[in-house]
Amino acid sequence: MTKSYLIRNAKVVNENQIFEADVLIKDNCFEEIYIKSANSKTPSFEDVIEIDAKGNYLIPGVIDDQVHFREPGLTNKGDIYSESKAAVAGGVTSFMEMPNTSPNTLTQELLEEKYTLASEKSLANYSFYMGASNDNIEEILKTNPKNVCGIKVFMGASTGNMLVDNPETLEAIFSKSKMLIAAHCEDEPTIRKNSEFYKEKYGENMPVEHHPNIRSEEACFLSSAMAVNLAKKHNTRLHVLHLSTAKELELFDNTINLTEKRITAEVCVHHLWFNEKDYQKYGMKIKWNPAIKTAKDQEALLAGLLSNKIDVLATDHAPHTSEEKKNTYFKAPSGGPLVQHSLVTMLEMHHQNKISLEKVVEKMCHAPAILFQVSKRGFIKKGYFADCVLVNLNQPWTVSPENILYKCGWSPFEGTEFKSKVLKTFVNGNLVFNEGVFDEKIKGNRLIFER
Repeated sequence: MTKSYLIRNAKVVNENQIFEADVLIKDNCFEEIYIKSANSKTPSFEDVIEIDAKGNYLIPGVIDDQVHFREPGLTNKGDIYSESKAAVAGGVTSFMEMPNTSPNTLTQELLEEKYTLASEKSLANYSFYMGASNDNIEEILKTNPKNVCGIKVFMGASTGNMLVDNPETLEAIFSKSKMLIAAHCEDEPTIRKNSEFYKEKYGENMPVEHHPNIRSEEACFLSSAMAVNLAKKHNTRLHVLHLSTAKELELFDNTINLTEKRITAEVCVHHLWFNEKDYQKYGMKIKWNPAIKTAKDQEALLAGLLSNKIDVLATDHAPHTSEEKKNTYFKAPSGGPLVQHSLVTMLEMHHQNKISLEKVVEKMCHAPAILFQVSKRGFIKKGYFADCVLVNLNQPWTVSPENILYKCGWSPFEGTEFKSKVLKTFVNGNLVFNEGVFDEKIKGNRLIFER
């Protein structure tokens, strides 16, 4: 039987407002939001567990539209259970996971196998992208838009072997697919040319500081521009993942309401937090694709997020073992774990007066729900699924090996002190994370889309 909760004395952050309220959760949903006023009084209820929020902030659950949880086939790095556990501890209540697992998710059968795994293992709500290759267009077109988040196209090889570089295949996908296409955009010929130059110059021991010279601004812009042009030609619903350059912002529009946009963009937490000066300190730990670039790019991406040229904020959570990361440049994989620390990182940027609390919630909770047309999530609203997070903005803590929950056991934020802490996370009205304690009996639900 589902428990009911009354969260009293919360500062609710929702739809660009902050207000004091008592929030009643019943039958997995928000039953009522009692906004506080001078004369208001919230009723008492029987069989309801009361939680005093003590003036802490209650926000909708974070929806992360880009993660790699590594299952099946790469579970030495992470798995659906371990990474979803880290996610809910960080306030992420729903995730959308990528197809470059092993085997690659290139058939409907393999796609459904991942959903079955998640139904048994995931503490958070879940969806999985259908993968694209140069020769699986028939499988792509079978994808159900009602219960699958989108089609993932690697227009630049990253981790795995899913590069789609056949122009005829790209035309077919963009012209025939009725679903949202999420694209990783880096131009492969440019990357290969740059790699050859630096390998000849440095050999295997190339400094990681040159990563943004190999996966360069040019490589990103060429591929993103190609994707945007294809989408405009065919009126495709395109979502460009993890922008990393100022130049790419030229391709996107902030004069159209998000509900009407056909071409949208995402930025990831690490491209807002780090810049190329950080390679010297962090090395391979911050080797991502696309690469972290200049401070100018970093500033422009934040400005693009605030001005709505960039629509959502995600992680591209992609764990690798610390042993793999200790390899030389050309052998060390790109990617790193982030879901446990994405929300507190953005709250830290709020403390730095770089972004408002309302904007953090808009870009991490509301906008992903709108952009993907997720059914009844992303907002604290009566009748919506009760995915929500209670955070204390003034409870400092330091990231350490003892509190890192990723299966890989490390984080680029190790040693970082955050001012804000996630206290409680509700998934479908269930208190899954409660100040360090997990209720693992309850599993998340498959996301449904109103398309």
